[in-house]
Amino acid sequence: MADLLATDWLGTPLWFWGAFLAIVVFLTAFDLGVLHRDDRELGIGESLKLSAFYIGVALLFGLWVWAERGATAGIEYYTGFFIEKALSIDNIFVISLIFSYFAIPAKYQYRALLWGIMAVIVLRGLMIAGGAALLAEAYWVIYLFAAFLIVTGVKMFFAGDAPPDIANNPLVRWIARHLAVTPELHGPQFFTRVEDPATGRRVRAATPLFLALVVINIADLVFALDSVPAIFAITTDTFIVYTSNIFAILGLRALYFALAAMIHRFHYLKYALAAVLVFIGAKIFVADLAIDGGKFPAWISLAVTFGLIAAGVLYSLWRTRGQPEAGWPATPDAGASPAPPTGEEKR
Repeated sequence: MADLLATDWLGTPLWFWGAFLAIVVFLTAFDLGVLHRDDRELGIGESLKLSAFYIGVALLFGLWVWAERGATAGIEYYTGFFIEKALSIDNIFVISLIFSYFAIPAKYQYRALLWGIMAVIVLRGLMIAGGAALLAEAYWVIYLFAAFLIVTGVKMFFAGDAPPDIANNPLVRWIARHLAVTPELHGPQFFTRVEDPATGRRVRAATPLFLALVVINIADLVFALDSVPAIFAITTDTFIVYTSNIFAILGLRALYFALAAMIHRFHYLKYALAAVLVFIGAKIFVADLAIDGGKFPAWISLAVTFGLIAAGVLYSLWRTRGQPEAGWPATPDAGASPAPPTGEEKR
């Protein structure tokens, strides 16, 4: 048994993976089974405390990685964690718009976020495994990742504040055409049974809560196109890439309720994130062309990343002090959110 646990999988002993998965399972079970057995609105104070708890667990895990695998691995883990955590703030803005569009009450939002996070754990794993396999076969792909990050960062810097067009999301429209969708919520249920007006028979139908869950996962996949290449540009160690991603995401649902009410205060953070993406992409080319051994010092990556993110947060808080939430940026009126598309509307 000891020999099996010491066996390497993707360059890391199985017992490392087992310890990580055990922590994730415990945190999810504790969250769902103890803290939030009933659907209820999460207050800002509770949200901040729970978020601090998740961040503390993530930081302690990083110390364990540092102690067991060395300083370089520990620094790379923390760099990946801070990048993903900062990018998730942009994700919170989009999630807030999605819940507003589908008119999801706060007491049901946590349920959708929890199942969304569970889906993300699987989807991110598949994306990271694919990226690792691709780099193992053709390392030059890292230069494509680097170029993509630079282009994305430049585009993010000059992008406007237009909210995503949820009503015309292709997957939402496809679901509406192929599956019965109720115009109203049915409590915390993702699916329910309703009477088909054409046949009079009761059929299975999706609720707006399910559509919100689908769109949230689509949004995460879009954000992953930035964050996954960014962490691969920091390290190609699959264990570090995956664990830093997942620990940053695990606390997202707790952080959401604290930040959703004040997301306008982080308006200027996107410029810092754009600079981080450009820096991470550019350092790949700099390391290979200008540094003996082709390895950019991990501590510099961490220091620059943390410094840019911290500067973005502080500048945003300073510039938006006293700024009312309404009107910045423009968001749909939650009280006037259009009803989700239904199959009848598309026929």
